[in-house]
This record gives sequence, C-alpha cells and structure tokens, in this order.
Amino acid sequence: MNDQLVQEWMTLHNNHEAYERNALLIKLLAVVLAALMPLMGLNLVAVGLLLLVLWCQEAILKTWQGRLSDRLLDIELALKTDSQVTCAPFQLHSRWSIARPGLAGQVQVYAMSARRPTVAFPYSVLLLFLLVV
Repeated sequence: MNDQLVQEWMTLHNNHEAYERNALLIKLLAVVLAALMPLMGLNLVAVGLLLLVLWCQEAILKTWQGRLSDRLLDIELALKTDSQVTCAPFQLHSRWSIARPGLAGQVQVYAMSARRPTVAFPYSVLLLFLLVV
C-alpha cells in the first residue's frame, strides 16, 4: 500500500504544480488584457468585467488546488508515520464528496480563495489601473 500512496503523491504533486502554472497563465492574461485595453480602445466596463471573471476563475482553480494540497498533506503524514490505516490510497474524491459543502458553502469557499493575497493582488491592482486610465 505504501507504493500506491507514493504513486498517488507523485501524481497529485504534478497536478498541484500544473494548477500553479495555470493560475499564473490566468494572471498573465489579465495583465495583457489590461495593458492592451487602452491601445485597442476596449470598453473599460467590459475589460473590468473580464478581469472579474478571470479573478473568479483563478479563485476556483486555487480552491481545486487546495483540495489536492489537503490530500498531499494526508499522504505525507501517512508516509511519515507509516500509518496507512487512516489514509487509504486513491481516495481524493471519495473523501472530498463526504465533506463537500452545499452551493452556498462552495461559493463561500471560492470567495475565501479569491481574497487570498496571492490571488487578489494582480486583479485588485489591475482594476484600480482601469479606474485611473
């Protein structure tokens, strides 16, 4: 079972890093959009709404990444303590579905993710930039 946990950890870790790269690409898209907006004569409100959508998309992505982080930490603890009894392999979705919040709870989790400084920073600055331009 230890080998299965190691395999799961490696897979989840690679996906966790891919989520990080995707979040960075969303941020870069937002910066490019805000930078090109004055040159292209785009409507400020439309660009602002697109930035808000990208902010929400990144918050959702980071929430999903957080689920992977939680599972990675569970696996690491099981491997460290050699206690696979409490951490059966390949249970990411089963464990999440048990604790899954309802719609309101899920929206709240996404909102909390959007408020994290590493998520909010570029979008809040870019939205202020739109107000100044």
